[in-house]
Amino acid sequence: MPDILEEVLRLLPDPDKISDKVFEGANIVLYTKDKEFFLNNEGAIIKVVDALKKRVELRPDPSVTMNVEKAEEVIKSIIPAESGISSLIFDQQRSMVIIEVEKPGLAIGKQGELLKEIKIKTFWVPLIRRTPALRSKLIENIRYVLYENNDFRRKFLNKIGKRVYGGWTKEKRNEWIRISFLGGAREVGRSCLLLQTPESRILLDCGINVAAATDERAYPMFDIPEFVLKDIDAIILSHAHLDHCGLIPALYKMGYDGPMYCTAPTRDVASLLALDYISIAQKEAIKLLYSSTDIKNMVKHTICLDYEEVTDITPDIRLTLYNAGHTLGSSMAHMHIGNGLHNFLYTGDMNYETSNLLAAAVTKFPRLETVLLESTYGGKNDIVPTRKESERYLLDVISKTIKQGGRVLMPVLGVGRSQEVMLILERCIREGLIDKIPIYVQGMVWDVTAIHTTYPDFFNNKVKRNIFHKDHNPFLSEVFKQVAGYNEMQEVIEEKGPCVIMATSGMMVGGPSVEYFKALADNPKNALVLTCYQGEGSLGRRLQQGDKVLNFPKGEKMEELQVKMEIHTISGFSGHSSRKQLMQFVYNLDPKPKRIIVDHGESSKCLDLASSLHKLHMIETNAPKNLEAVRIR
Repeated sequence: MPDILEEVLRLLPDPDKISDKVFEGANIVLYTKDKEFFLNNEGAIIKVVDALKKRVELRPDPSVTMNVEKAEEVIKSIIPAESGISSLIFDQQRSMVIIEVEKPGLAIGKQGELLKEIKIKTFWVPLIRRTPALRSKLIENIRYVLYENNDFRRKFLNKIGKRVYGGWTKEKRNEWIRISFLGGAREVGRSCLLLQTPESRILLDCGINVAAATDERAYPMFDIPEFVLKDIDAIILSHAHLDHCGLIPALYKMGYDGPMYCTAPTRDVASLLALDYISIAQKEAIKLLYSSTDIKNMVKHTICLDYEEVTDITPDIRLTLYNAGHTLGSSMAHMHIGNGLHNFLYTGDMNYETSNLLAAAVTKFPRLETVLLESTYGGKNDIVPTRKESERYLLDVISKTIKQGGRVLMPVLGVGRSQEVMLILERCIREGLIDKIPIYVQGMVWDVTAIHTTYPDFFNNKVKRNIFHKDHNPFLSEVFKQVAGYNEMQEVIEEKGPCVIMATSGMMVGGPSVEYFKALADNPKNALVLTCYQGEGSLGRRLQQGDKVLNFPKGEKMEELQVKMEIHTISGFSGHSSRKQLMQFVYNLDPKPKRIIVDHGESSKCLDLASSLHKLHMIETNAPKNLEAVRIR
């Protein structure tokens, strides 16, 4: 392809009106000092977009924008007070103003009329952002990092665009596509895949197995000839769980300086999980893999995409993220590779069921040849109860525990499961199905919930309607009590009345859930409810298997703990598809793939699901091991 920026100018009727032209990733941004041309270019930009099939945006040159102080006055006079403006942030280099409001619809106006008025009167390009219903220090810090590094971001995004549009740097003969499994093959944990073409090197996820007994099983296997960090073009993060994102900041520490693609909620939650991982490592005197500086570096290099937003990430790979139904912002990565050469779908973790919080995973794609499918619950014996059955079971456990004066401890993943359970408990208390008792939410769960209130557009339609039309945000209920630190946790432990305690980690491999367990385990009136997958070697798995005598370090000695509390496992709230749902997902894929590769499951489940899919659909299936490479084209 010739220089695409020069091609854009050639297609414009009056290129002299363009003062600057830059890339923002795969997007092309033109700046003009001509105010009339900015306000009305008579369809010239649309014609360029139609001709090149690329996203092209026209902005006013920073030299023609209204003075910031005056523009702030004008914007506040245009935006209705009832929209609840919380802040205005001016990105002066890009002629953009971010307007944070409580009610975006009121700030946008009918058919965007208020935004048009702001453009006409100030020559700033307005972007509306929702103010979090719960204040999130993390989101404030992330936005501060991005705005503070405006100059870096502009240069970085321009560099990405030059790489994307730099043309083919390798011969196009003997085209091939290969996937190497660096972690997550026939196991759950440390997911990491390397997708290679003659032109590109893409890393799909890079996680940590938090339940691993040794470092050798905790981290992806980078010690292979084809993995060269400086040659990686991009990282695609499917979702924010530590087994998929936990090691990414370490890559930036080791010198990676390319982009990470994901949704905005995934970026925010991944940053929070990484900070929490550092905090736990410091408390437990574990070697730190990275610092908060490396996490900031990851944020600075992140390019956020909406669902079904198409973008080129290298000269021969076009990426589209689709809803995976697993956690807030979780995505399946669809890659169009080469000029129609091959279409590949990486599901990451996915849930083919409409949950209390999220819509089911998408099954319709433009083209599809190869699918890489997770298999966490893919074994033929993985018969998972429905969400309704699980909900009834949970309410029975809570009601019984309340009646006998006990307390319910729910170790939860900070992301996804905990927010769904919060929705269920809030509704049941509101409808009188269980007594009104306090629900204590510890640390990171509260922070992740605050992030959820920032991105309600990612919820399923029912929850969105409640928030947008009925003005009822369940996460703001008074039954939820934040537990902010150690002293408040001790106060909760010392209380005698019935309550529900939600705390991380979900596998009980560290964090406040373990401390609560130590305090509550010897009372038979109390109950432990496990709702997420328990990794091999984790404390949660040991309790599921019936261990009743445990030893914990106390100073230089070991303290014996007798487990007398009731232990319950409820698997129906899983963010993963059941065996039946995985089979149904493949059956409903449109178009039908020619090959399915199975990963992210215990060995027997990967092999069983691959075999069953082969017999049912008569297509090629694989269940690779770690360090295997599979050529898909």
